[in-house]
Amino acid sequence: MNKEQQQEHWDIVIEPQSSLLSINFKEVWKYRDLLLLLVRRDFVAFYKQTILGPLWFFIQPLLTTAMYFIIFTKVAGIKTDDTPPMLFYLAGVTCWNYFSESLTKTADTFIANASIFGKVYFPRLVIPLSIVLSNLIRLFIQFLLFLGMWLFYLFTTDMVHPHWDVMLLFPFLILLMAALALGLGIIFSSLTTKYRDLRFLLTFGIQLLMFATPVVYPLSLASEKYKWLIVANPFTAIIETFRYAFLGKGDFNWLYLGYSTLVTIIILFLGTMIFNKVEKNFMDTV
Repeated sequence: MNKEQQQEHWDIVIEPQSSLLSINFKEVWKYRDLLLLLVRRDFVAFYKQTILGPLWFFIQPLLTTAMYFIIFTKVAGIKTDDTPPMLFYLAGVTCWNYFSESLTKTADTFIANASIFGKVYFPRLVIPLSIVLSNLIRLFIQFLLFLGMWLFYLFTTDMVHPHWDVMLLFPFLILLMAALALGLGIIFSSLTTKYRDLRFLLTFGIQLLMFATPVVYPLSLASEKYKWLIVANPFTAIIETFRYAFLGKGDFNWLYLGYSTLVTIIILFLGTMIFNKVEKNFMDTV
């Protein structure tokens, strides 16, 4: 028996990252059962020990939409580009809820799971991926709610004029929302291991960012002087494209959508670098 045959064979070999951009997707796939288990845990934990259970997935966006309708349409008198206000707000709420929930929870990856990371090894990227995927289930449920209201207005009024060809971009819009939330989330998660103040900044910043995004108002109402600030928000093109596809109103522009795609790729690129660097020694600072 030669020397190579005498060497021990290991099932798992843990090695340091060779590059800040290296992600072992093969290893992540190997832990897909853990990923699915975490997705199920996050989904079930949302309505566990609640009276109404999964109905909260419908109640929450409906109550938020109704509140926006009362405050921004009835009180403030903000126009919604001649589209049904309830449908207009629900479209914004459906997209924004997925992005904000995914970003907020992903940003707590290291701090919220420090006890698990310190006891057992698995690819750390599994945690933020599970958050983004579990929120996809909620997005799908809330999209069904939007679809039901959309069909009602489509067949009972003449205020909805969908662009069927642009609807084909819907899966791409979901991918952009998920990638943007994941990229920003892992950046904040990596930085908050050392700078805890960023957790409070993120909570406050998301609330402000919603008003810098055309969630409760159409982009057409923005003044030309400051419109570029709103367009600079990469989420603006996503939500405007979604409304243009389903409602027939919105500022759909391939240039804006291309810009959002480029910014999302850059953020995900930077997030990967920072995440790979921090995960090596974050237990020393958490």
